[in-house]
Amino acid sequence: MLDMYDVALLTVEQMYAADAAAIGRGTPGRDLMEAAGEAIAREVIKRWPKRPVAVLCGPGNNGGDGFVAARLIAEQGWPVRLALLGEISDLRGDAALYAERWQDEIYPLTLDVLDGDVLVIDALFGAGLSRPLDGIAKRVIETLNGRQMACLAVDIPSGIDGDSGEILGGENGVAAHAVATVTFFRRKPGHLLMPGRDHSGDVVVADIGISDDVLGDINPLTFANGPGLWRERFPHAGSEDNKYSRGHGVIVGGGEMTGAARLAATAARRLGAGLVSIVTPPESFGIYAAGDPGNLVKVVEDAPGFSEFLADPRINAILIGPGSGVTARTRGFVMAALATGKPVVLDADALSVFADNPHVLFTAIAGPVLLTPHDGEFRRLFDLGGDKLSRTRAAAQISGAVVLLKGADTVIAAPDGRAAINEGAPPSLATAGSGDVLAGFITGLLARGADTFDSACIGAWLHGRAAAKF
Repeated sequence: MLDMYDVALLTVEQMYAADAAAIGRGTPGRDLMEAAGEAIAREVIKRWPKRPVAVLCGPGNNGGDGFVAARLIAEQGWPVRLALLGEISDLRGDAALYAERWQDEIYPLTLDVLDGDVLVIDALFGAGLSRPLDGIAKRVIETLNGRQMACLAVDIPSGIDGDSGEILGGENGVAAHAVATVTFFRRKPGHLLMPGRDHSGDVVVADIGISDDVLGDINPLTFANGPGLWRERFPHAGSEDNKYSRGHGVIVGGGEMTGAARLAATAARRLGAGLVSIVTPPESFGIYAAGDPGNLVKVVEDAPGFSEFLADPRINAILIGPGSGVTARTRGFVMAALATGKPVVLDADALSVFADNPHVLFTAIAGPVLLTPHDGEFRRLFDLGGDKLSRTRAAAQISGAVVLLKGADTVIAAPDGRAAINEGAPPSLATAGSGDVLAGFITGLLARGADTFDSACIGAWLHGRAAAKF
């Protein structure tokens, strides 16, 4: 549980709750703000040589963090100009306290504050901003971006929704592009979801004195995908294992696009499945049999024959979709696989074949099932709007399956509300066959006994790491 808490992502409301819990336990809010400002100043001094700094402060606690950082940076001899959005008299609470402690001039927020080769600290708005930037704040951020100025964001770049990663205002909205972002206690989903991830740059999580104990009451359900999330349940091989105890995965191969199933089969064995069988129509047997000699090849002509084959109790993971074709055969094989109650991964064509009536698929899901759509396949099955995290969660609840929605910010969601956001997958994965390998990785993990959500998370993380490394 502690490892999971290390990779927990907090919504805006949950972060407010964490702050409130820390204050309720005796840590004054001003101490949290001082610590936040110290972390910002420390990151600035570490990253850049001494240079003029423009600190852009907003009217809330984010601006208060900026006042603290400005004071501490100035004390180190850096030239600092501080600009405030709004009136000093409108500041409240700890932000007003630290505004009083700033001994230099407070300028109004104008475009002039960006003149010269200045480093910008964006402390205008944090993750809790709920409306698009407008007025002078919007013009300042547009200018900052247009000049490609070095910027460090406080909490999250102004204009980014902390929960969704979306730019508030959509196509007409604007958000700061930061080289780095300093956030506090835990990251938010918006730091990992696109386009927030690209706008945030390097995200530094600062300890400001909030105890990890508060997470027990908050009970976060969203996580950054990584070993901390599943390390304790990784299906490690044992010294007594044999090919049967390591599981038997079955992959349905198509008659034409035969490379997809072969890639998936190789990936499943790389992840440790003891046996992998490719099921093929008769006319393609020679192609599959002449491929990787580690794969077993079985001719199965129709859904009844597939059901008979799957009755072997040693078969414990099934993948349908890569290169299968959008055909009646694929549809029948999916229904036969789901009827077994064994772990099933449905990818690509095994999803698109139900575009005319997704309810038929969802009704048939009773056992452990993973759906792995890209955006186009997702839209064929689910009529859902909203941000990526919310859509994926809703799809998992509607279908009764774990859903892995692919992309640069792959999201994995379970019907019970848990969700993980993947990070670190490089652009090189945007190539034909990479999705087949991912589906194969996950099938291999299922064959080894990992549960569906863990298999999806582990497979996605390893897929990205392998691509980045090799």
